[in-house]
Amino acid sequence: MLSKKTKYGIKALTYLARLEGKTPVSIATISKSENISLKFLETILLTLRKNGLLASKKGKGGGYYLLKEPKDIQMTTIMRILEGPIAMIPCVSLNFYEKCDDCPDENLCAVNKLMVQVRDSSLQIFKNTTLADLCNC
Repeated sequence: MLSKKTKYGIKALTYLARLEGKTPVSIATISKSENISLKFLETILLTLRKNGLLASKKGKGGGYYLLKEPKDIQMTTIMRILEGPIAMIPCVSLNFYEKCDDCPDENLCAVNKLMVQVRDSSLQIFKNTTLADLCNC
């Protein structure tokens, strides 16, 4: 299931992507427009800024803006920053792999086999979808 953090992060990034240029937008403006808690949005945008997707400007006329073009921001990047692993279970994760405690052999595990397929299908969608695709810009 997609967390609210990721859902709201995508909504906020899409909002910023629809705007022309790199004009900073206040958190309050995004919060009101996208119906996201101001405090929660602050945390999300800070995470995105620390990971190089956004920049911010302080003071009057300040706010957040995209550092990259929407066409250059893949959903895999956003998902991994906000959600963590894309895989549903750790034993099939490409970037956050962990062996399952209850599994003696991953090669014989039916759950592993199924989740690899789910991961690969999801990864293709996220990899081939950019922010520009979501905002039609």
